[in-house]
Amino acid sequence: MATGDGLSLSTGVGGHGLATARAMGAGRERVPRNAPEIFNRGHAFFTSMFWDSRIARDEDDPTGFAQPAGSDLPLGFEHPLEVQAMFPLTSDAEMRGNPGENEIANAGSNPAIWDGLEARVMAIPEYQELIAAAYPGVPAEDIGCEHIARAIAAFEADAWRSDDSPFDRYLRGNRDAMSASAKRGALLFYGRAGCGDCHSGVFQTDLEHYAIAMPQLGPGKGQGADGDEDLGRGPISGDSADDFKFRTPPLRNVALTGPYGHSGAYRTLEGVVRHHLNPVRSLRDWDRSQVLLSVSDDPEDLFSVMDDPAKVQAIAKANELGRVRLTKWQFDDLMAFLHALTDPAMLDLRSEVPLRVPSGLPLAD
Repeated sequence: MATGDGLSLSTGVGGHGLATARAMGAGRERVPRNAPEIFNRGHAFFTSMFWDSRIARDEDDPTGFAQPAGSDLPLGFEHPLEVQAMFPLTSDAEMRGNPGENEIANAGSNPAIWDGLEARVMAIPEYQELIAAAYPGVPAEDIGCEHIARAIAAFEADAWRSDDSPFDRYLRGNRDAMSASAKRGALLFYGRAGCGDCHSGVFQTDLEHYAIAMPQLGPGKGQGADGDEDLGRGPISGDSADDFKFRTPPLRNVALTGPYGHSGAYRTLEGVVRHHLNPVRSLRDWDRSQVLLSVSDDPEDLFSVMDDPAKVQAIAKANELGRVRLTKWQFDDLMAFLHALTDPAMLDLRSEVPLRVPSGLPLAD
């Protein structure tokens, strides 16, 4: 699923099935945000991770990064992608589970969770051999979960480097790599449509945070008066002026990576692009059938925020995007450019899936 899971909101612990055929486990809550793709995340340009940049380079922090674990984070990380790999392990919804369900969930603190998982992995002889090959000269007793996280990040950085789209080829001098429509769309993207103001740079992101009136669904992040809201960057920065702001997503392979938005509110690329043209109106007229979610047998209130006019108004009031008017032909050209950001090598990633893993655990249900 183009390094994501194809769902508006992820299904974590207790789920079964793969990607869009996945189903919720009984009594479980969905992960509150859309799982972003990870193309090119190993590049030095990416200095932060997650929709709210809660992991980011910080030379003033002893660990080298601003991140949720504080001083509990082991030292030695060199890239935010390595740090990112440490945190799904600590989330009860994503991987850990609830206390009482397994010994890792019972561990309590982040260091205990990381130590417990490292012990699990290193109890498997084949993993011992692979880790020893990856870290020659590091004694087995000095291996920690951070070494496993760095290995995961190294794999991600290598396997999902993506730099051979038609746009890349055009930039390297092949003037025939993009269609005439895509070229016109690029001029719109970086010109009067204003997309390039935020989607700038080599990966079409400035890594900054903006409020764009994106519809909110799901359980939220436990924020707001009723605990069902997701305030984005605000709780991380400590500045309420950053409420409802989320990081500009990169756009390489964007045609493959729906659903879109921090909440996965738009199933189609066309839908989320049209949202950007008139965000407040799009928020108020949002079609809930755009949502693509795994099946759940439990009753869920996924739209409590959108059913509350005051909360919708707060999202609308924070919006920073102006209205953009495009003709049908201009819109089609803009879409052609976005499709020209697709690297053909990323269309089929099945070759990256191993036939087996050393633990003996199944790769599919």
